[in-house]
Amino acid sequence: MLGIEAKTARSAWTVFVVGLGIWLAWEARSTLVVFALALLFAYLLAPVVGLVHRYTPGRVSPAVSLAIVYLALVAVLVTAGVTIGSRIAEEASSLASRLPDLARNEQWQSRIPLPAWLEPQRARIVGYMRTEVSQSGRDVVPYLQRLGAQVVLGARYLGYAVLIPVLAFFFLKDGGRMREAILDQVGRGTRRETVEGILNDIDRLLGQYIRALVLQALSAFVLYAVFLGATGAPYAMLLAGIAGPLEFIPVVGPMAAGLITGLVTGLAGYGYVAWFVLFWVVLRGFQDYVLIPFLLGAGIEMDPLLVLFGVLAGEQVAGIAGMFFSVPVIAIARVVTVRLRRGRAGVGFAGGFEEGIGKR
Repeated sequence: MLGIEAKTARSAWTVFVVGLGIWLAWEARSTLVVFALALLFAYLLAPVVGLVHRYTPGRVSPAVSLAIVYLALVAVLVTAGVTIGSRIAEEASSLASRLPDLARNEQWQSRIPLPAWLEPQRARIVGYMRTEVSQSGRDVVPYLQRLGAQVVLGARYLGYAVLIPVLAFFFLKDGGRMREAILDQVGRGTRRETVEGILNDIDRLLGQYIRALVLQALSAFVLYAVFLGATGAPYAMLLAGIAGPLEFIPVVGPMAAGLITGLVTGLAGYGYVAWFVLFWVVLRGFQDYVLIPFLLGAGIEMDPLLVLFGVLAGEQVAGIAGMFFSVPVIAIARVVTVRLRRGRAGVGFAGGFEEGIGKR
């Protein structure tokens, strides 16, 4: 009637709806991150809930199994917060107060390894580093002191700390019904088979990924604490507490943990920095080439350059959250692409996750 073809109008409407959905998702990104973390938390707890339900006398209901797991989790977190968290807070406050003085200490300056061709510039380089570290120390003192209190009290993130487990409880409780509701919307036939295959692959991928990350972070925390404590490193528990969570950020996180540990211990007069570097190299080899491949199997097999690109791009898009979610987002996109390609080619779905995704 207005000179606009029906096909063109439908296409324009589709573009508008998609653009509106992307805009709304971006505006609600904080809420989406919370729900995504709750989903990953549910995947983390799912095997434990299943184990409790299987071996509980009388085979209690799934809701009771969930309650048992949550009560045990609360007990573990409270115990860890009182023991480990309080010590980390004390070391953080101590480091914050000493950092400016450590930066002015001249003993560490002569121990900085430099190539022979840079030795004539040692004084200038050391002066620049001393200025930067000293300035950083003055800036970080109030922040670390507030952080030390928040580690114990958890005041800043108390709302999220409560909301994420609650949402995870509902994901665990009603996940099966949510899945069936999605499949019912698809209908029957090949389309349902394709969507079901995608959901199966994503389900297995996310479960493997989050459990592997948690075990990687725990192993890094324990190994850092044992090595630094055994060699008499200052702030061993604080540095281990930093290194563990940084394992959740692919590639960049472990490197940052090593640099932070080397810098702090070097400033404090730690005499085994070279041994720490060797420890870090061995740890990375164990984590990247033994532990993670064993935990993930053939599930996630991506080129390291693609992972690094995703981490850096994710940081620019959404900060730390973008770095954390970059790998699973890329892996899910790969799952969908492979499944759709297999569906168009008429390939059956008996191969499942490992056959469709695990091969390059």
